[in-house]
Amino acid sequence: MIGKITGRIDYRAPDHVLIDVRGVGYLVYCSDRTLAALPGVGEAVALFTDLVVREDLMQLFGFQTLVEKEWHRLLTSVQGVGAKASLAILGALGPDGVSRAIALGDWNAVKAAKGVGPKIAQRVVLDLKDKAPGVMAMTGTLAEAHGEVEAMQVIESPAPKRKPVPAPNQSAQSEALSALGNLGYGPGDAAGAVAQAAGENPDAETPALIRAALKLLAPKG
Repeated sequence: MIGKITGRIDYRAPDHVLIDVRGVGYLVYCSDRTLAALPGVGEAVALFTDLVVREDLMQLFGFQTLVEKEWHRLLTSVQGVGAKASLAILGALGPDGVSRAIALGDWNAVKAAKGVGPKIAQRVVLDLKDKAPGVMAMTGTLAEAHGEVEAMQVIESPAPKRKPVPAPNQSAQSEALSALGNLGYGPGDAAGAVAQAAGENPDAETPALIRAALKLLAPKG
């Protein structure tokens, strides 16, 4: 199983890149969002990968973080969702957007991905709703993954790094989920409330996120 590749980009195509790893070239298929974030030809890159083996095919799929890879694994476990559809969903929403859409039951957001119809989108939300909290709580692994990728780029490429795109406060979301769980709220309800609160205020720290989520969970009327 090939779980990670580190090398230099030799070639870029609309849906994949060719990565040279000490003289061996690997074709790695990625979502549009991941491809857009990768460096140019000749620059160093590190991607987490998932290897799909069939009788007539072997393909590598690449991801910037372990969270993105985990969502790909879960998305492809849903009946009717193949690797192409999974990459389309991740490309349209990103891993944070997928977490939020599934936690909120927002199948319309999933349907916005190219080639994904309403039935498949609804099935994705229903099948994965209970698994969203676990992926949303992968904060430590996410931070470690970003650190590894950035460190490898510094070591292998003297070119200055591009300024990273700010990400939602993953640590606060994870801590809020844990706090709501300790208060007795179910994982699905807690994940939905935290996702909605974080969407309304991405920079919220843990206490503010917990308060906002509790308001959303409070009985109406």
